[in-house]
Amino acid sequence: MVSQTDTTHNESSEATTELTESESSLETARRQLYHAADRLDIGPNIVERLKHPRKVHEVAIPIKRDDGTVEVFTGYRAQHDSVRGPFKGGLRYHPDVTRDECVGLGMWMTWKCAVMDLPFGGAKGGIAVNPKELSPGEKERLTRRFAQELRDVIGPNQDIPAPDMGTDPQTMAWLMDAYSMQEGETTPGVVTGKPPVVGGSEGREEAPGRSVAIITQLVCEYYDRQLEDTTVAVQGYGSVGANAARLLDDWGATIVAISDVNGAMYEPDGIDTASVPSHDEEPEAVTTYADTVISNDELLTLDVDVLIPAALGNVITKENAEAIAADLVVEGANGPTTSTADSILAKRDVAVVPDILANAGGVTVSYFEWLQDINRRSWSLERVNDELEAEMQAAWDAVRVKFEQRDVTWRDAAYIVALSRIAEAHEARGLWP
Repeated sequence: MVSQTDTTHNESSEATTELTESESSLETARRQLYHAADRLDIGPNIVERLKHPRKVHEVAIPIKRDDGTVEVFTGYRAQHDSVRGPFKGGLRYHPDVTRDECVGLGMWMTWKCAVMDLPFGGAKGGIAVNPKELSPGEKERLTRRFAQELRDVIGPNQDIPAPDMGTDPQTMAWLMDAYSMQEGETTPGVVTGKPPVVGGSEGREEAPGRSVAIITQLVCEYYDRQLEDTTVAVQGYGSVGANAARLLDDWGATIVAISDVNGAMYEPDGIDTASVPSHDEEPEAVTTYADTVISNDELLTLDVDVLIPAALGNVITKENAEAIAADLVVEGANGPTTSTADSILAKRDVAVVPDILANAGGVTVSYFEWLQDINRRSWSLERVNDELEAEMQAAWDAVRVKFEQRDVTWRDAAYIVALSRIAEAHEARGLWP
């Protein structure tokens, strides 16, 4: 339950123009690049390089359906930038997957890896398909053929895919197996997000939600709010939203609203989040456990201390930004706030902690998984969670310093940290040949 999107511009000044609410992720990623570059002493040549993906692979994927017919799907892998290390990013199965969407999301992954100071660059890919219309066998055949089509452009030192919307640990296990069979050796490091039994990491599935909870705790501390006195509304009760809500509940916050696609459970006195199944545990079940049901739109404008949009992209828009009543917004989904809405919230002094920091636990624990695979040594869940907390604290500290030094928004501060690191790496490596 996450969505994002993307397009192109030449001048950094265009980042200040009014945006349409149908803004794609490529448009958003490029505008954020220009916006951050305007605040840094970065040469226009580096900005020009970062506007474009290094490569975009488009492949046809024929599979035999269960009824014997052959259907051909289109798959993509956009590799944005690898100046700091191998490409890294998810694979999604969704009907709306496009080339430009993959390019934009790949750019976001570049920023996300840099703000976390991980030795990866950004990539994204997927197949334009509705996975709900595939049988398990069809999904496996599709994945294995996709792995074969991408075989020459992925690998543990080249490009490391991971789960995303419509894919899961089983999908990654199939992809790893297909790649390994063609390579003639077991290569667990080719993907992350696998089941632990075949080289996956403990804590990987929970990591994005855990990082959202950690950052929420840190931002509340920054603004002198005690979690015990903090009310929280969480839009989306999938892996990210449910794990974030449950951790914050355990840590003393009052979770007053959670939601799925059918609507939101609202309980001003607090929800026992452990008693409500997540989307993974029981799909679309939130409202069936609720005494009071409100709409997802109403959830976004509740008078709470912290709002966590953890479902879809582009849910906070110019239409509802004035009505957002929370003092703090922590982005659990990718791209939940449009650029126009972001400007409105900034003028209203609503603090928005961006997705590239808040939900970066997924790629961070993917990095841990990659290290475990390379070294053929697994980590305990306790070590994974301790290392994740340390990485999130370090990233938060780096962003906080820029936030205070430059008197900018949290989003600008995060992009300044990320872009500074990427630009420095490009300057060091130079342009070949």
